[in-house]
Amino acid sequence: MASYTYRLQPNESWGKGSVEIDPPAQQGESRVRRLEKTKDRLVTGPMEGINTVHDVLLHASRVHGERNAYGIRDIIDIVEEQKEVTKMVGGKEVKETKTWKYFHLSEYKYISYLEFKSGVSEVSRGLLKLGVEKNDVFNIYAATSLSWQYLSYGCASISTIVATAYDTLGESGLEHSLNEPECVGIFTNADLLPVVAKVIGAVPSLRVVIYDGQPQESVLSKITSSREGVTVLSLDALRELGREQPSEPTESRIPTSDDVACIMYTSGTTGPPKGVVIKHSNLIAAIGAVETLVGRHIKPDDTFLAFLPLAHILEYVVELCFVFLGICSGYGRVKTLTDQSVRNCKGDIKAFRPTIMVGVPAVWELIRKGILAQVNSSGAIRKSVFNGAMSVKRANVPVIKDVVDTLVFSKIKQATGGRLRLAMSGGAALSRETQEFLTLALVTVLQGYGMTESCGVTAILPPDIMQYGCVGLPFPSVEIKFLDVPEAGYFSTNNPPQGEILIRGATVTSGYYKREDLNNDETIFTKDGWLRTGDVGQWNKDGTLSLIDRIKNLVKLQSGEYIALERLEASYKSCQVVSNICVHATPDATQPIAIIYPHEVHLRASLPDEDPRTSLGDLCANPKVNALVLKECNATGKKSGFKGIEMLQAVVLTADEWTPESGLVTAAQKLQRKKIAQKYDAEISVRSHLVGRGHTGSLLITKSLSFAEGFRDTEIGFCPPSSPRTTPSSSNIFAVCRSFLFFFFIFGLSNVPSVVFSYTFHRARNIS
Repeated sequence: MASYTYRLQPNESWGKGSVEIDPPAQQGESRVRRLEKTKDRLVTGPMEGINTVHDVLLHASRVHGERNAYGIRDIIDIVEEQKEVTKMVGGKEVKETKTWKYFHLSEYKYISYLEFKSGVSEVSRGLLKLGVEKNDVFNIYAATSLSWQYLSYGCASISTIVATAYDTLGESGLEHSLNEPECVGIFTNADLLPVVAKVIGAVPSLRVVIYDGQPQESVLSKITSSREGVTVLSLDALRELGREQPSEPTESRIPTSDDVACIMYTSGTTGPPKGVVIKHSNLIAAIGAVETLVGRHIKPDDTFLAFLPLAHILEYVVELCFVFLGICSGYGRVKTLTDQSVRNCKGDIKAFRPTIMVGVPAVWELIRKGILAQVNSSGAIRKSVFNGAMSVKRANVPVIKDVVDTLVFSKIKQATGGRLRLAMSGGAALSRETQEFLTLALVTVLQGYGMTESCGVTAILPPDIMQYGCVGLPFPSVEIKFLDVPEAGYFSTNNPPQGEILIRGATVTSGYYKREDLNNDETIFTKDGWLRTGDVGQWNKDGTLSLIDRIKNLVKLQSGEYIALERLEASYKSCQVVSNICVHATPDATQPIAIIYPHEVHLRASLPDEDPRTSLGDLCANPKVNALVLKECNATGKKSGFKGIEMLQAVVLTADEWTPESGLVTAAQKLQRKKIAQKYDAEISVRSHLVGRGHTGSLLITKSLSFAEGFRDTEIGFCPPSSPRTTPSSSNIFAVCRSFLFFFFIFGLSNVPSVVFSYTFHRARNIS
């Protein structure tokens, strides 16, 4: 029997929203909640006869046939430009010449679903000829591309398991992801072959190396001579080999729904990456869940710009769903997304003109800050007009909101090709402020909630009920319940109900590869099949879900109250002068402090009296700059409604960007908290000493709550429940409308150029 405690407007996609189902709640837990439409039976697939990834490919080629499946661009030339850079280092002027490389790309070239299926068949037959067996593991260590998909679907067609590896992994990470599953083969890009050459001697199982691109002969020779029996082929050569083979042998290797499709390695925030075992049935359930809940919002002529790593569950599942739905995906590179990052051609966004994009919060934060930087530098009048237009959109003023879209925001939208209508943020927390800003100025930005262990699908906010601060309704493939977290005051009996999120369903993994210690740990997998996510959720009155905490990052302060580090970071990161931030606290602290990598453009704009040649490092060492950043951050905290114990006591600024190569963030851009603390230990000591003497500035090392720590990597992060929206009064709205309309008669707002996005995506090249 279902309980309709909270209701949305009934809808064909979700019924009456989310509902509680029998049995009654156990002590310390909530009742189970499902999407009302699937309260009696969870979704396990999109339709009869679709049971494996191979079935998805056959369906797509049969139903979508000659329609465009994928778009790619060739590199025509690499243009080198030399620029002289002048900067101040230690108070002295230093000049140096830097060489910048830019790609000259072709127009997009497309292949149909039938052509893609043919190419996949060639790959699978080529792999069979090389002796790749059923349930062998083949690693894909490459950038997102059509080649990645050829190998992925080729393996899926012959029951060979794919193991993923981020293309930003170094030698140790790659060696781990090859050795643990005993990979027999690897696909990689030519520029990554040197890494493979360095580790192959330590990977005895590896005997097949496939690559694309133009590698150096010396690197190929090193791999070939590493030991006897190693086969090295280009992807083109593999396909040619496959064309020569009969197709009959592949028919005996067709997978079943219970076969493992993929071992997807998490980004490893708390140790070596863990391999999440994902079966064909898990992926098919994910397709069914997406189609059921949001499928009606996907149009036949939609196009998707793909540039996030396919080694990340979000990108992997999104592209798989779009193959089933017949949506064309165009591949881009972070280096070439904008016009400013290419030469003699358009950037990927303008060339492909997508209608749908998926990004991680770091990308959306940088886009927002890039737009604001351009607006702030356009003069007082244009800045006022922009802000007025935002007020009109925020107040949803009839007719006038359409006018400001046309006159104010059209230039921003043209920078993304002019057709973008839907965007999704995943991978970590996106602040309410950034989500609202981009939704008003650029495109509707949805949030969801998922993790590698749930195939990326746990909850999503359908566009029909667009709101800020929640991750939406449960996907129809999962059920959710709460477990009390007494030490932090989260109880399922609270109003609204709160607790650790537990999930169960067809999209949830059966466990981690070769990690029986974790698979038998009841703080991760319960005996009755629930996965403990480690995230703290809240059911809102309309039946939507909000994420409010992460258990492993709760810190109990001196006052006895808990603060949630990731929730604070999500809001503080929206501060204009912040590019990245790590919030820290210890049990003897009264308030948290933060290590911050500043947003250089906005920081310099806030310091008009500083010499523009002063290096970022010198700015970070300036006490006045430190005080400014602290003030701006706490202003953001106040705007977000933070309590006093959640405001920053001090900040430490660093001019060094945090990258996977530095080891301070994972390949998915998740913070490595302990390593960050170790890296800035000297600065921490200095700040602590200053605070002890009553000065501003302290950094306190984090000691996180150990409960359930370290086992799960949440892919889509914290969204504090939305607060009431402030609506301008009618007189204010009239004044705003009058001011910006007068401005258009006199000046026109014609220059919010796409240069905004160039810096954004250049900075995001390592983001996943």
